[in-house]
Amino acid sequence: MRYQIAAATMAFTAIAFIAVQAPTAQTSDKKSAKTLRAIQEFNSIENETDRSKALFEEMAKVITHPRCINCHPRDDSPRQGMDMAMHNPPVIRYDESGMGAPGMRCTTCHGEQNVELVGVGGIQSMPGHSPWHLAPKSMGWIGLSVGEICEQLKDPARNGDRTLAEIHEHNAEDGLVGWGWKPGKGREPAPGSQARFGNLTQAWIDTGAHCPE
Repeated sequence: MRYQIAAATMAFTAIAFIAVQAPTAQTSDKKSAKTLRAIQEFNSIENETDRSKALFEEMAKVITHPRCINCHPRDDSPRQGMDMAMHNPPVIRYDESGMGAPGMRCTTCHGEQNVELVGVGGIQSMPGHSPWHLAPKSMGWIGLSVGEICEQLKDPARNGDRTLAEIHEHNAEDGLVGWGWKPGKGREPAPGSQARFGNLTQAWIDTGAHCPE
């Protein structure tokens, strides 16, 4: 019994230390778009190819926002915060599941929902969702241009063998994607809403799914 109490105390202390060491969530020090334009606002672009490219540029406000791109590294380490700092404590992808190494799985700290914290190094909440994991390495975005991300997103060899219809479903309905707009206290959400992001995705597909240069 004494051993169990001691082990539980050590586990709690470790998690508290992790939370204290993690960088405080901050809003961007640069003025960024907080909203997404409605698809009707692109109707004035007569050329369909140009309209399609413009629609993806608008989608990119979400795709390249730290709430999304932090979990799409091209290496094996997630990022965190608006400054996209390396994850603290250090964690790794480990395998294609993206759920971390044995003994330091993502679920060690991240539960099924956001949890508000009080008095822990300035951190206001611990992110949570089930599942919680990195995107596949083939879907790494950090360091790529918007056009490169677009081409990757369309490529079944690099997008999890998804069709464009499945890409729309993922963007519009997936819960982990949706977390980006409900990231917990102290975190800047992705621009707009998941519904508008889904609408933009469908409009991009309907206009030929063209990519910016």
